[in-house]
Amino acid sequence: MITVKEIAKRCNVSPSTVSNIINGRANVGDKTRQRVLDYIQETGYQPNYFAQSIRRQGSRVISIITEDLSGSNTMVEAIMAYCDDNDYRTVLMNLRLYKKWQDTWYDESEKVKTALKPIIQEALSIRVDGIIYVAGHCRIIDYFPPNFPIPVVIAYGLSKDSEYPSIIVDDEKGGYDATRYLIAKGHKKIGVIAGVIDNIHTKSRLLGYQRALFDDGVLYNPSLVCYGDWERKSGYHKTKQLLNEDITAIFCMNDTMAAGAYDYLYELGLDVGKDISIIGYDNMIVSDYIRPRLTTNEIQLGEIGMKSAEIMIQTIEDPENRKSEYMTIKVPCIMIERESVFFLGE
Repeated sequence: MITVKEIAKRCNVSPSTVSNIINGRANVGDKTRQRVLDYIQETGYQPNYFAQSIRRQGSRVISIITEDLSGSNTMVEAIMAYCDDNDYRTVLMNLRLYKKWQDTWYDESEKVKTALKPIIQEALSIRVDGIIYVAGHCRIIDYFPPNFPIPVVIAYGLSKDSEYPSIIVDDEKGGYDATRYLIAKGHKKIGVIAGVIDNIHTKSRLLGYQRALFDDGVLYNPSLVCYGDWERKSGYHKTKQLLNEDITAIFCMNDTMAAGAYDYLYELGLDVGKDISIIGYDNMIVSDYIRPRLTTNEIQLGEIGMKSAEIMIQTIEDPENRKSEYMTIKVPCIMIERESVFFLGE
């Protein structure tokens, strides 16, 4: 591979001049700059960024470690875009946990740590400036010890150690907003098809539901809450259970279960948006394809990714301001209004 010194010799300039041109610095004449750039293009020279990082003790490279890219691509794309806009490069490292172990790894911290250890060692060996860890779903993340040598930001998960900032969806507000939306449409008897009972998303969204009822003076009735498993079949079966409670609306904690609710109501000959209202969560692709189209709460995954990158770069560029304790940052959802909720009236 051709070197900076060889380029400098060929173009009759100093190595520092070549370096200035490569890095876009302005203190080089136009003719000299063009001559060097033409030769760089001719030779196909590529800077060795990792060698540069060793020399200057700063790589402007951020490692993105994702538990599984298949469910995190929106966040990862937002992280990459923000880093690129701020002259940082990214190295993506995909643990592929869903592919390896399906849904069996959530509560097996040691198994995840085993898969993560060589990835962290690799990131440190190439001297990245920081690590953004992208969780597959929101839970407590305890994979980074206190006083880790470089900054760490947790995206879509809650760091067990307050030394590392966490950026998550504001699920409590999301549950609150969904419930208040139904109440504003005249619904008071609102059933809930929740997710897995001990899941952080479930707990936070249910708390928002309860708070919305309280604020409107509606008594909370636990018999109106059914726990599913996030899958379509559970939405089907839990809707059957809820209809025995004479509800007028259902808050489904994800769009997949909402689709299952549609399935059961269709079998009964009931029309969503006319006979019963349904609101979902996530704004998955299915929400725009089922009929009537599903009103839902959209998680701002791109915003979570962007905010993670923003905090990481701020921490890298101002190490003196690296906090001993960080707050958890909650990104609100956006309500997507479609046709699955009707006005009940008085």
